[in-house]
Amino acid sequence: MDTQKEALSRIICTLANKNEELQNFLETVDNTLTGLQEESCKVLSELEAELEQISSALDWKGAELRGIIKEEKQRKEAELQKQLSEGKFALLSCEELLEFANQTLNISDEEEFLKAAKQIKERVTMAPAFRLTTRPAVSENMAQFTVDFSTERLGLQRLHFLPVPRAPEIDVANCVVCDNTISVAWQPAGDADSDSGRIERYEVEYRKTNRDSSLRAAGEACWEKIHDIRETKVTISGLKFDSYFVVVRVRAKNKTAAGEFSEPVAIETRAYNFGFDAVTAHAELKITGDTVTWEPQGVKGHDPRLRSKDNKNSSRSATPSPNKTTGVRGGRDRFAGESYTVLGDLEMTGGLHYWELRPLADWKSFSVGVAYRLSLGRYDQLGKSAGSWCLHASQWLQSSLAAKHNNRAKALDWPLPQRIGIYCDYDNGELAFVDVDRLQLLHSFKTRFSQPLVPAFTVWCGGITVVTGMQVPSFMGNFLSTNRSLSNLSQ
Repeated sequence: MDTQKEALSRIICTLANKNEELQNFLETVDNTLTGLQEESCKVLSELEAELEQISSALDWKGAELRGIIKEEKQRKEAELQKQLSEGKFALLSCEELLEFANQTLNISDEEEFLKAAKQIKERVTMAPAFRLTTRPAVSENMAQFTVDFSTERLGLQRLHFLPVPRAPEIDVANCVVCDNTISVAWQPAGDADSDSGRIERYEVEYRKTNRDSSLRAAGEACWEKIHDIRETKVTISGLKFDSYFVVVRVRAKNKTAAGEFSEPVAIETRAYNFGFDAVTAHAELKITGDTVTWEPQGVKGHDPRLRSKDNKNSSRSATPSPNKTTGVRGGRDRFAGESYTVLGDLEMTGGLHYWELRPLADWKSFSVGVAYRLSLGRYDQLGKSAGSWCLHASQWLQSSLAAKHNNRAKALDWPLPQRIGIYCDYDNGELAFVDVDRLQLLHSFKTRFSQPLVPAFTVWCGGITVVTGMQVPSFMGNFLSTNRSLSNLSQ
């Protein structure tokens, strides 16, 4: 019976995986179909636009050439019309003179004949017919009559689509993950520099995933895009490494066409990514995402420094009795009394870890560090036991900064930081606190961790924000190599 159940469970698991794979496949095909329809409409629209531009160019050039021909025709017509007018006038004058000469031949009186002959001679000398050029001023041939479109016609006949660029290949060896950034490099395809398909830019897409696969599981993030990349590399910055992998892919674009994406590459981006364990939070701490704020219950709260004058003479202790710690929001694991503490929800049992703390504008006092979960009692404060190490900052009455462990404190002569980096090397027993904005090592502990550690925070008045999903930044290497001679509080 048990064997059959186990076999059936394996079959169910296989079917579930296949079902998810098929759903991803159908989603991919559906998205591809939608993209194909959109892309074909886009290409057709761009083609129509190009043809319209060619037609407009031909119309403009045709109008220009027609204008040139009409202008020359009008000029030549005007000159020929002028010659026609002058020729007709000269012909009429010549005919009149010829008729007068014929009449003169019939004159019998010598004196009158000589007088008429003299007039004819003078009129012939001044006659327009003898001053007129008898050759047309212009020819009938047009000076710019022939237009040779043979080259353009052959070019149009050879017209073809630009080739779609081939997919680049991501250069995995030159992809670098550092300081929560990913530098991605790739090699263009062989036709990248061809005249007809010269690549002008690239497009990179990336998304987070917990699987070493390009298929997107239900609930996982969609692709994020980076456009207009001119080089064969890009740096993706500002990432929170809250997944095991970031999958990247790249495609090339020429003047108008975008090619296929490269094969996706899964780049490992594992980092220390934890949240607050709300079960441990003091009843007067409010957890909202990555932020903790101190919100006292009632008017007075528990802290004696915040009591009103009317309550000065009260004999009731500010710290509740251990027998009266369970309230409406209480629980056996919840910190109580003046231990306004909350723990992280992910243990450290080895390796390197890093996170940052940023106090809110209205903060008065906070502590940040690590602790053995089982070593802290409900009323214990960070740094006052052998199982907790912390950096304590306060600007209540006066500013102070101190490193605390095992009920011992070391005052630190440094301005209150606005961004604190916490580094933990569990295997080597190192815990360091850094002023990130000023790049200054504030303090480091050297010990030997014997139990699983969790991040620990104490907040009194105000609040803090914690940034997780961070790699160990590169600047920590300098601190660890040059500042190990600083004073440490031993276990």
